[in-house]
Amino acid sequence: MKSAPTARRRAVDKALTLLLPWAPFADAEAIRRLADDRKLRTLPPAIAVWLAAVTHIRHEHTGYDALLGEGYERDAARHFVVDDINAVLTRWRATRLLDPEEGDIGGEV
Repeated sequence: MKSAPTARRRAVDKALTLLLPWAPFADAEAIRRLADDRKLRTLPPAIAVWLAAVTHIRHEHTGYDALLGEGYERDAARHFVVDDINAVLTRWRATRLLDPEEGDIGGEV
């Protein structure tokens, strides 16, 4: 039997729904797991979900890992996948996009 959702889990669920209303179920579940990572658990739910979403999209929906494998530095690889991340965010009807001009290329979980 599964226990009732905690207040944190409900807040993460709400933040995820508000940020990415059209995210596919499998992706949303992966983002929820990342948002509950010990590195993000102390952050407000909306921030944890944003960082988890960007991290998940970067690794699962772009060529980021391949760029790292080719020897690109982390920041350079992130720069080259910003448009791909924003394309996924747009498909999922995100309420926020990455802004590379502001150095907003997301964190790493």
